[in-house]
Amino acid sequence: MFGNIVIVLALLAGIFSTYKYYKALNGNVKSLNQARIGYHTMTILVITASVFLFYLILTHQYEYKYVFEYSNAELSTGLLISSFFAGQEGSFLLWLLFIVIIGVTLQSQTSKVEGLESRIMMIYSLIAVFLIAMVTPMLKSPFHLIWSQTNYVDIKYFNQSILGMPIFQNFLVSDQSSKQNFVRLGPDLYSVLQYNGITFGDFLIKGKGLNPLLQNFWMQIHPPILFLGFALMTVPFTYAVSALIKNKYDQWIRHALPWTLTASIVLGLGLMIGGYWAYGVLGWGGYWGWDPVENASLIPWIISIALIHTMLVQKQTQVFYKPGRFAKTNLILAAVMFILVIYSTFLTRSGILSQASVHSFEDPGMTVYLFLLFFIITFIVIGIGGVYYRRKSLTNSVEFKENLLSREIGLFYGAMLLIASAIVVFVGTSAPILGQSVETTFYNQMNLPLVILMGSLIGISLFLRWGDTNKSEFIKSIGIPIVASLVLSIVLFYLFGLHDIKLAIFLLSIIFTITVNIQMMVKVMKNGFYFWGGHIAHIGFATFLLGVLTTSTAIESQQIELPKGATKNIFNYELTFLGIKSIDSDNKYSFDIKVKEGYNTFIASPVMFISDYNNSIMREPDIIEGFSKDLYISPTSYIDENENKKTSNNSSSDRSTTLVKNENLTGEILTVDVSIKPFISLVWFGVVIMSVGFTIVIIRRKKENNII
Repeated sequence: MFGNIVIVLALLAGIFSTYKYYKALNGNVKSLNQARIGYHTMTILVITASVFLFYLILTHQYEYKYVFEYSNAELSTGLLISSFFAGQEGSFLLWLLFIVIIGVTLQSQTSKVEGLESRIMMIYSLIAVFLIAMVTPMLKSPFHLIWSQTNYVDIKYFNQSILGMPIFQNFLVSDQSSKQNFVRLGPDLYSVLQYNGITFGDFLIKGKGLNPLLQNFWMQIHPPILFLGFALMTVPFTYAVSALIKNKYDQWIRHALPWTLTASIVLGLGLMIGGYWAYGVLGWGGYWGWDPVENASLIPWIISIALIHTMLVQKQTQVFYKPGRFAKTNLILAAVMFILVIYSTFLTRSGILSQASVHSFEDPGMTVYLFLLFFIITFIVIGIGGVYYRRKSLTNSVEFKENLLSREIGLFYGAMLLIASAIVVFVGTSAPILGQSVETTFYNQMNLPLVILMGSLIGISLFLRWGDTNKSEFIKSIGIPIVASLVLSIVLFYLFGLHDIKLAIFLLSIIFTITVNIQMMVKVMKNGFYFWGGHIAHIGFATFLLGVLTTSTAIESQQIELPKGATKNIFNYELTFLGIKSIDSDNKYSFDIKVKEGYNTFIASPVMFISDYNNSIMREPDIIEGFSKDLYISPTSYIDENENKKTSNNSSSDRSTTLVKNENLTGEILTVDVSIKPFISLVWFGVVIMSVGFTIVIIRRKKENNII
């Protein structure tokens, strides 16, 4: 009850703040202070609701349905904290929490510029109101009591001594098909508990806990970073709408660019942490599977990168108080970026992708579905509709000379390639809405030529000057880097064993990008460290692509059977299955494998177990990491003929059944998938390098703008 009251009060405070900022925008001076009070009240209430949910989780208050569904007393403190955002309701509240906290900084920053605060914070408060509405009792509140509506809960979560009392026998239900017994938990049972003086906490004594796949260190980091990125992408949108309201477009870029850079780096890190998590834990051996829910977060990130580049053009080409080039493009991209964030939420949480994605939440009901749709439409009207409304005044009064050999045109074409890539991913991701689906090859084949052009354009544009470039000077300056890149690419082409001409061109574009940016770093060294940021980010991007290339084309993989004590050779490694040991509980096992490469010896311990959470087999690979390659070992099945035990995943069940029936089999056999992942470290290093470059650019832009 307390949590829901706080959320409703926060909603009222948010509506009050939005209205008062609107009044202040229309000249009511007194309304500005009232709007601030309303916003800070909303913030305090949202923080209070968040702290209260943390308290409920940490103290195991299972009478709250959300706490019961996503936590239990067996989880570590870190995983208990991550239970906060494991479900739909909590993840919305986390997003809202980041929104209101960022808003405090934004309000303080915009209050220093006359008239800016009311324009910015009116829209920002409205966005917060929509998110608060999502966690109200009418929609997806995390504070619903589990007994407030009828729920059927497995009897294993209850105190068996109390459940055995005659007064509860009428509430027991058996499912003959699954051979499970449930308790019909609802208001009538709660009344019986109260009448007999039994506290609910003594009756329901266990929570379901987290899905085993989520019981990982990265669960504590990945979702918060992702939602922080989403929250940060709200700010450039509010600056764009503010510019549309004032009908003045020469200043908003200066304020919005650092926020856009920060949002991009945070969301990018969140995406890649998710990839690293998938690679190290899920056992399928990859880091990006083009899952629709993963893609839904990738699309706004791609648009943010395009926006950064066109923002730089507008900033550089601005004349006096007239906006620079691509002013309309920037407003549209800022709006599209934020709308795609909401669209990402819609895809993930509407249940539309429940059959197409392993990450999708269950169907939340028609009310939530329609509200999310209304959320999207509202801000399409505000953002895109605002640009259309101001279309005449957005026509530049400054004449810009069209010159293909100019840096602004190079950056613009680069942005268009990024947008094309985003459209490809958007189409593939949205296909399930129409009852269709696309293979992962669709994304790879469609994006490969775009990425090749991007890599080439990154290098070429750095030799172009703003405004105009002398053609002969351009040809002269670009010749040496092209030759050097070509020679190095030929060497690497044969070193990596590539055979496809498209991949050869891809490799050339990557090497060209790295070569040119290193050359430019040397050239601007005298200007100081802060001018390196963009070049470092480009090198990081190219390094990442090089890792993608090597891991996509040169992977070796094989499934082998390892009888206990026997040694088998594979990929120049000697693998010996040492045995099995119980970890954490009797149901969870690690399989120790001695791995020998030359004089080096390692112990790999992949894990496989049957989870009580969903009665499914879970596999956790073990990875022996190196700079030039990773040895990836994922368990597939285990057979102990001596104890007549068999554990296998679905894909190997037929194989395991055959092994069990083999009369010549004695002892234990572990079947594993063994893979060599060449230079996958370049993927992770590339992201780190790119993040460092972004950070330097952010610092530089803040210094230039004197924004702290």
